[in-house]
Amino acid sequence: MTLTQSETDIVERLEATSAKFARVREAASSIIFGQEHVIDLTLVTLLSGGHALLIGVPGLAKTSLVETLGRVLGLDNKRIQFTPDLMPSDIVGSEVLEETPSGSRSFRFVKGPIFTQLLMADEINRASPKTQSALLQAMQEHHVTVAGHRYDVPTPFHVLATQNPLEQEGTYPLPEAQLDRFLLQIDVNYPDVGAERRMLFATTGTEERRPQLILSAQELIAAQRLIRQIPVGDQVVEAVLRLVRSARPGTEDAGEQVNDYVAWGPGPRASQALMLAVRARALLDGRLAPSIDDVIALAEPILKHRMALSFAARADDVELSDLVVNLTKLLG
Repeated sequence: MTLTQSETDIVERLEATSAKFARVREAASSIIFGQEHVIDLTLVTLLSGGHALLIGVPGLAKTSLVETLGRVLGLDNKRIQFTPDLMPSDIVGSEVLEETPSGSRSFRFVKGPIFTQLLMADEINRASPKTQSALLQAMQEHHVTVAGHRYDVPTPFHVLATQNPLEQEGTYPLPEAQLDRFLLQIDVNYPDVGAERRMLFATTGTEERRPQLILSAQELIAAQRLIRQIPVGDQVVEAVLRLVRSARPGTEDAGEQVNDYVAWGPGPRASQALMLAVRARALLDGRLAPSIDDVIALAEPILKHRMALSFAARADDVELSDLVVNLTKLLG
């Protein structure tokens, strides 16, 4: 089959973009040891134009990951440490009253740290719901409203939030609406012994390791637009729909296990997230189209934070991860 000129152009752009992101992965892996899977899922999130929730114990280089990707991708990045006393104005900004030499007074808006391209929201669940809702608007609408005035955040705009899975005292669980705004939930686990050995020598020596700039913000935006042009086969589309719809209790697509153990399931935003993420994963792997294997691989990070277990599931020690794995077996 002969490709048209436009199709040939897209193929060439996909190959060039895939090669660049291979360099991005290599640069990030040279700084962040033993977290290749986390790096890949984070890049899938950024390529898809979304936000990610990183869940892991302290000390697993989550903050370093954001700083490293910011440098490699040419993105302005900032970090906010969320605490119970953090106010919405502390992240969004506020208006200050200024007086000119002539004596006239006016308000001037001072932008908060949310006005960046890559935002690290550290321990997001420690902030109050009021502060979380201020971040929610920026994540979904890409702008904030202060004193009735709209202020757009920079483009691109991505939030990589972290959450400590162990220490829950003094925290505010994220509402379902905000969890749904995260494209992926990425579980950050301990590195293996080989990676931790390399980390010891790299971080306790005299040599300072700094990642090199590989992409620019404009090139990332171009890659995000290119992702949406990747064709998705009918079988993959059906797999996406079948997976998401089978996770909703009380529907004709749900099985007995979902009806018994799931309190509520994923909405249409999960299907949209999967359609974008499988394309991004295919590009990172150097393929021109996604497969059902991509749907299976991304099922857990996309579905897990969009589902809730019932009391019966907790009584029977059922885990969400196991439920999602069982759902993916229906696709094979």
